[in-house]
Amino acid sequence: MSREILLLVDALAHEKNVDKEVVFSALEYALASATKKRFADDADVRVQIDRETGEYDSFRRWTLLTDDEALENPGAQMYADDERAEGKEVSEENTFEDPLESVEFGRIGAQAAKQVILQKVREAEREQILDDFLARKEFLVTGVIKRMEKGNAIIEVGRIESLLPRDQMIPKENLRVGDRVRAFLLRVERTGRGPQLILSRIAPEFIIRLFELEVPEIEDGLLEIRAAARDPGLRSKIAVKANDQRLDPVGTCVGMRGSRVQAVTGELAGERVDIVLWSMEPAQFVINAMAPAEVSSIVVDEDAHSMDVVVDEEQLAQAIGRMGQNVRLASELTGWTLNILTIDEAAKKNEEEYTKTRQLFIEKLDVDEEVADILVQEGFGTLEEIAYVPMAEMADIEAFDEDTINELRKRARAALLTVAIAKDENADEASADLLGMDGMDDETAHLLASKGVSTMDDLADLAVDDLVELTNMDAERAKTLIMTARAPWFA
Repeated sequence: MSREILLLVDALAHEKNVDKEVVFSALEYALASATKKRFADDADVRVQIDRETGEYDSFRRWTLLTDDEALENPGAQMYADDERAEGKEVSEENTFEDPLESVEFGRIGAQAAKQVILQKVREAEREQILDDFLARKEFLVTGVIKRMEKGNAIIEVGRIESLLPRDQMIPKENLRVGDRVRAFLLRVERTGRGPQLILSRIAPEFIIRLFELEVPEIEDGLLEIRAAARDPGLRSKIAVKANDQRLDPVGTCVGMRGSRVQAVTGELAGERVDIVLWSMEPAQFVINAMAPAEVSSIVVDEDAHSMDVVVDEEQLAQAIGRMGQNVRLASELTGWTLNILTIDEAAKKNEEEYTKTRQLFIEKLDVDEEVADILVQEGFGTLEEIAYVPMAEMADIEAFDEDTINELRKRARAALLTVAIAKDENADEASADLLGMDGMDDETAHLLASKGVSTMDDLADLAVDDLVELTNMDAERAKTLIMTARAPWFA
């Protein structure tokens, strides 16, 4: 019988192109399943086959529990003080095994054993095919649609069944059974039927892979695509950079008479592609990304990671694009929040900010309008900048002598200290109301109070998402706190 096992393992391993160890493991599982049928309870049975001789031994495994653990499966668990555990050799995992009489291979039902083995082998085979596929790093895949299920396309990619969900198809494209399609490998999902490839035709990475296919210079490393943004089926933008200064990156991607970009557009159901020159300077990159609209000027706000993009009135519609498409894609491509303004709107906003900042300096620094105007005109926008900017920078202001500069810095620091003290006092006072709530702790109450949520009513007015954003607590706790704060409303 042992020879029969070895022959079976050899035959299946060769036929299914899987490792012999996979077949041995599957056979051990089948023998263990047959052995378990001897017991009325849910026994934990292990079978070990000798890989050289084909002989096998069977064991019943027990797990030892401590007194504070619940006995959930009496067929495979016992407490450590059980007399059956006396004298047993216990492993590091707190288990021991009793030898069992092995079932005969011929008695377990050849057909049942074969089904178990084949199932395990098929699973291993699918895993092996998937591993080979992933090892080739083929993220751009091509396959034939086998069938449609609830709007989703089941695609055969080589010997792997893949899924193209409806929400990952280009809108309005009509895919049918038998169509040959390309897609991007989005992820791999493990299901009860084995691993499955999840594909996408709307991911930004898809258009990047298509250009890599059409533009040999990318594969050669002479050119690279740094970013991509898409409105699937309508319009997309890609940012390209040349690693060889002799190359025109935009022209290279467009191709002779537009042949390369047209090939990509054809694959994307007519999606228009804007090819943008990448720049390491964020402002210049945004200007390039806003094409075809022309930008008059840009104001960068590093703290908010946003830019005010100023355009002429006649360029406004083109800058924004249909339903905000152009500015949205430019924002996604560059990673910056973009605010489109006309020249008049920008001037008005600058004037408002100028007036607001000047008034802040007049009130907090106790200076006249002339001094405040000089500070704003020199580029100072906050008290922190005046208080802590290097002395050498302020010394360049011709209108101020050293004594004036020192006095301004002193007043700015005093004003900041006053604000900080007032903030702490308000937080301490306000948090007293919140601390009386069930489920509230001191740290959270003070944090909320410092952000203007100083009473239970303030907390009750918040949405769950707002509270999560303010405190970074989990949504379940945020919901509980808000409902507690609202309880008096319904009393």
